[in-house]
Amino acid sequence: MGLAIAFWILAIVAIAGALGVVLLKNVFRAALSLILCLLAVAGLFITLSADFLAAVQILIYVGAISVLIILAIMLTREVTQGSPSGRFRIPAFIVAVLFFAVVAYAMVNTNWQIATAPPLEPTTAALAGKLFGEKGFILPLEIASVLLLAAILGAIVLVREK
Repeated sequence: MGLAIAFWILAIVAIAGALGVVLLKNVFRAALSLILCLLAVAGLFITLSADFLAAVQILIYVGAISVLIILAIMLTREVTQGSPSGRFRIPAFIVAVLFFAVVAYAMVNTNWQIATAPPLEPTTAALAGKLFGEKGFILPLEIASVLLLAAILGAIVLVREK
């Protein structure tokens, strides 16, 4: 029962964060609202026993992507000004409502299969063994992280003022 309550609280927080991303006029506060939404989604993954997805959500989206977005916002001059014109507000709302209707229709009319038995081995340990085991991908992972760091530093050098 407690897990269901935590799930619904996190779902409400995620929806509130997503609404904050869309409705806030201050771009920096919208980015902070995005971080709140992504953290709540990680919490939802934890309540669904998807611990690896929660860890990836926190490391990749909350940690890396959100920091990159905030860095890009801080390097721009007009942080408090959002979208200058609202001429696409009504068409965007219509597209969002149609998308929600299609997703809701698909969710209601899908025959969801529920597993009756738990997996034979924990998913996180199995995936970690495949990634970092004897024939793992630790070197490509480290090379990708260094490449991303170089790209971020290059972007900072390119946009800073003289």
